Amino acid sequence: MNGSQPDPSAQPRSPQTPKLIELPEDETDAQLSDPLRMQRYECRSCGYVYEPAKGDQLNRIPAGVPFEELPADWKCPVCRADKRLFQAVGAKGKPSGFQENLRYGLGVNVMTPAQKNLLIFLGLALGFLFLMSFYFVE
Repeated sequence: MNGSQPDPSAQPRSPQTPKLIELPEDETDAQLSDPLRMQRYECRSCGYVYEPAKGDQLNRIPAGVPFEELPADWKCPVCRADKRLFQAVGAKGKPSGFQENLRYGLGVNVMTPAQKNLLIFLGLALGFLFLMSFYFVE
């Protein structure tokens, strides 16, 4: 090596800044490309959830068909309710809450509901074990 260029390994390393989680503003392209990220819809009459990743075998709707592309005469396979009685409940595994609030907090805002349940119940189990350990103190 010549003397004019400094050795990159000899330079002091600056502390790395935490990497911010990038959340896409418009998720429509991602939703259309991945059936698991497509919007799910729930029947307000019976609670049936139409998941595009699974489709609807009873009405011969293949997997990957978004709710918006279902036929106009499509009915709920459980209670036969009209398509108008369905409401959007979000993509499966999507963090709950408002999009603008997902950046804040201690990291739990970007967790899915299943991950939050696991964290809560593990915390409760550890708290229970801690309290039960007082029975063994002499």
